[in-house]
Amino acid sequence: MQEASLQGVLKVIFIIILIYYGLKIITRLFGPLLLKYVTKKAKEKFKQQFDQYQQPQQSTEGEVTIENKTKQNSSNKDVGEYIDFEEID
Repeated sequence: MQEASLQGVLKVIFIIILIYYGLKIITRLFGPLLLKYVTKKAKEKFKQQFDQYQQPQQSTEGEVTIENKTKQNSSNKDVGEYIDFEEID
């Protein structure tokens, strides 16, 4: 059976601490750049979707369009009979 030496354990702990602080420093340096890149890409995607939605609705100058929206009756006659209840004291 092998036993861990004190020097080996300290070496592993030292490497873990170096990796932790190294990642912490790299994140502080490149985090804002990464965040700017992600927000820029999201902005471009939303703008593209917005322009795609708005494009068919644009009309040329002087053109008149009338859109009639039919209003559907929301009540359904097949639902049943309405009964008005009164409270009795």
